[in-house]
Amino acid sequence: MAGQQFQYDDSGNTFFYFLTSFVGLIVIPATYYFWPRDQNAEQLRLKALRKVHGRCLWYRLRLMKSKQSIIPTLKKVALLIGWVLFLFLAYKVSKIDREYQEYNPYEVLSLDPGASVSEIKRQYRLLSLRFHPDKGGDEVMFMRIAKAHAALTNEESRNNWQTYGNPDGPQATSFGIALPAWIVDQKNSMLVLLVYGLAFMVILPVVVGTWWYRSIRYSGDQILINTTQHFMQFMYRTPNMNMKRLGMVLTAASEFDPRNNKEATIRPTDNIEVPELIRDLGNINVKKKEPPFCSPYSLKARVLMLSHLARMEVSEDIKEDQQFVVRKSPALLQEMVNVGCQLTRLANSHGGFPAPRLVSIENCMKLSQMIVQGLQEFKSPLLQLPHFEEEHLRYCVSKKYKVRSIQDLVSLKDSDRRNMLRFLGEEQYEEVMAVLGNFPRITIDIKLQVVDDEDSNNITAGSLVTVTVTLTRKMMLDFFEKEQEQVCAPEDPNTEEGQGDVIKNKSKVWQNKNKAAKKTSKSKKKKLTKKKALSQQQQQQQQQKQDKQKQANGTVAVNEVVPSTKEEEDEVSGKGSDSEEGETNKDSPSERDDESDTEPDEMGGDDEEEWKALQQSIQRKERALLETKSKITHPVYSLYFPEEKHEWWWLYIADRKEQTLVSMPYHVCTLKDTEEVELKFPAPSKPGNYQYSVILRSDSFMGLDQIKPLKLEVHQAKQMPDNHPQWDIPETEEEEEDQEDSDGIEESEEEDNE
Repeated sequence: MAGQQFQYDDSGNTFFYFLTSFVGLIVIPATYYFWPRDQNAEQLRLKALRKVHGRCLWYRLRLMKSKQSIIPTLKKVALLIGWVLFLFLAYKVSKIDREYQEYNPYEVLSLDPGASVSEIKRQYRLLSLRFHPDKGGDEVMFMRIAKAHAALTNEESRNNWQTYGNPDGPQATSFGIALPAWIVDQKNSMLVLLVYGLAFMVILPVVVGTWWYRSIRYSGDQILINTTQHFMQFMYRTPNMNMKRLGMVLTAASEFDPRNNKEATIRPTDNIEVPELIRDLGNINVKKKEPPFCSPYSLKARVLMLSHLARMEVSEDIKEDQQFVVRKSPALLQEMVNVGCQLTRLANSHGGFPAPRLVSIENCMKLSQMIVQGLQEFKSPLLQLPHFEEEHLRYCVSKKYKVRSIQDLVSLKDSDRRNMLRFLGEEQYEEVMAVLGNFPRITIDIKLQVVDDEDSNNITAGSLVTVTVTLTRKMMLDFFEKEQEQVCAPEDPNTEEGQGDVIKNKSKVWQNKNKAAKKTSKSKKKKLTKKKALSQQQQQQQQQKQDKQKQANGTVAVNEVVPSTKEEEDEVSGKGSDSEEGETNKDSPSERDDESDTEPDEMGGDDEEEWKALQQSIQRKERALLETKSKITHPVYSLYFPEEKHEWWWLYIADRKEQTLVSMPYHVCTLKDTEEVELKFPAPSKPGNYQYSVILRSDSFMGLDQIKPLKLEVHQAKQMPDNHPQWDIPETEEEEEDQEDSDGIEESEEEDNE
C-alpha cells in the first residue's frame, strides 16, 4: 500500500524554488505601486501652474522639494536590487538538475532499449567485476546494477517496473519541505527556538502594541483625541467665542505640544526670538494664567500664527516652526467646526446647556480663510492678489472707484480696471489678471421639498425638510470673456429692439444697485399678488370642505352651490383682468366641463413625473454611495501658505436672527465643476413664515462667501385619521367570507357521510 513520506531538503534545491516565489511576490507588486513614474507628470503639472501660482510659497517649496528629494532615487535603487535578486534566484533554479527522474534499468547498465537477455547478463558480469565491493568497487553503484539486472531478468521485478516504474513495486510518495535540514537539526534546536521566540514573542507584540498605541491617540481625521476634548471643553464653556479667544484655543491644541507630537519642537533660540515677535505684535494676552494658554508651546504657536496673519518677516530658525503651525491649522479648525456641530446637536436634543452660537462656528471658518491667505480679519480681500500692498488700496477706493472686493474688481470694464491699477507694470497687470481670472465663482441653485410625502411642496410642522443645493463652479475668467463679448456685440442702429438687447446683455454680468432696487419692488408686487391668490385658494378649499359636509348631512341643494362657484370664478377672473388690460377670463359651462375632464389626466401626469424624479434621485444617491470622489479639486492661490491647498467649501442653513444653526455644515470637498448637496432639517413645530439663510463659505478665500435667503412657510400638520376607507371592511364582504366558510364545512360533512 502506497504511503506518504515528508523529508527536509538536504540539498537546498527546493528552498530556492520557495525563495524565488517569495521574492517575486514582493518585487512585482512593489514595482507597480512604488516605482516613481509620476515624476514627469508632476513636473508638467507644476509647469502648467507656474503662470498663476508661480509666486505662491507652496509652489516654490514644492519645486525645491522635487529638486532636492532623494526619495525617488532610493525607491528606484531598492526596487532594482530586488529585481537583481529575483533574476539571480530564477537563474539559479533554472540550473538545478532534476533530482527526480524516471527509473530506466537500461541506462544503469549502459544498454540500448530492447537488448536481449544474453546481452544483459554479459553486461551485468562485466559491471559486477568492475564495481563489486569485494574488489574495491562502489557499493552504491553495485546495488543499482544488481537492481537493474533483476528488473530486466526477473519476471516479477520486470512487471513491477513496467507497471509502477520501480522493480520493488509501488513506493511511498515523497514530498520535499522547502527548508534546509539544518533548521531541524538537534545541534541547532536552541538557536532556532531563540529566533522564533524573539520574532513572535518580542518583536511582533512590540510592533503591534506601538501601532495600536499611536492609532488610539488619533481620531478618524488624524486629529489627536486630546485636541478634540480640549476644543469641546472650551466651546462648551464659551458658546459665544470671539476671534481673539478662538486663536488662543486653536494654538493650545496638543498638535503643537512636543510631548504629544514629535514634529513640534522647542528651540533654545525661542527665548530670544519669541519675545521680539511679542513686542512687535503688541498685546496678545501674554500674562494670561489660564492653562493651557500660559504654556510655552501654546504661547509660541499663538505668536507664530499672529505673525503669519500680519505677514511679518521671521528668522530662518523659526520659519520652519511657523510653517508647521500654519500647515496644521486648517484641519484643526475643521475639527473645531465638527465639535461645534456635535455640541449643537446635544443641546437641541437633550438641553441643559447653551449651544455654541452661530458666530463662534462662523469665526472658525473665517479664521481658516485668514490663515490660508495670511491676512488679518479687517484687511481688504484685494490683498490676496499679487503685487497688492496696503498703499495701493487708495487707488481702489476713491471718488471715481469704489472697489472693495474681488467682485467689484471683476465688474469693472477693462479700461477702467487698467486705469485704476496704473501703479502696476504691464507684466504685473497681466499676472494680476491671470490670478483674478482663476478665482472661483460659485452659482447656487436651491430646491426645497419634503421627500416621501404626498405633497412634497407643502411643508408641515415637524416634517423633515430637504433642501437640495446645486453648486456650479466657474472661473472669473469666463465672466471676463462674457463681458468683452457683450461690449463688442454688433448693434443694429435701425431697430430699437437690438439696442435694448445689447444694453441688457451689458448689465447681465454684475447687477447694479438701481436694478436691484427695481427688482425688489417688482418682487414685492409679485408677492402681494401671490398672497392674494393663495388666500383665494384657501377660501375655495374651505368652501369645498363646507359643501362636502353639507352633502354628507343631506341639507344642501345643487342650486345653492353653482352661484358661489361662479362668484369665485368672477373674482379670480376679475383680478386676472388687471394684467390683461380689461379682458375677462370667464369660462362657459362647457369649458368648465372640459377643464374638469382634463384635471385627472394632469394629476396622473404629475404623479408620473414625481415618481420618475424620485427614482432618479434614488439612483443618483446609490451611485454617489458607490463611487468615491477625489478630494483634489482646484489649487488655491495663497501667497503665504506653505502647502498646496485645494478649494473646499462649507454649506449650511442658519437662522441669522436667532444666531443658530438650522442644518449642520456640510464640508464640500469634491466640487470640481458641479456638486449636488442635500441639507436636511426638521421644520419648526409651530406654523408660520420663517426666514432662513443658505450660506456657502470658502475655507481658503476671503470675500467669496455667499448668503442666499430661504423662506419657509410652515402649515399645520394634518391630523391622523382614526378610520380610513382602506381600513374598513364592508359588512357584505364579511358575510360573504362567513358564508363561504360555512359552505365549505357543509361540503366536507357531506363527503364524510358518503
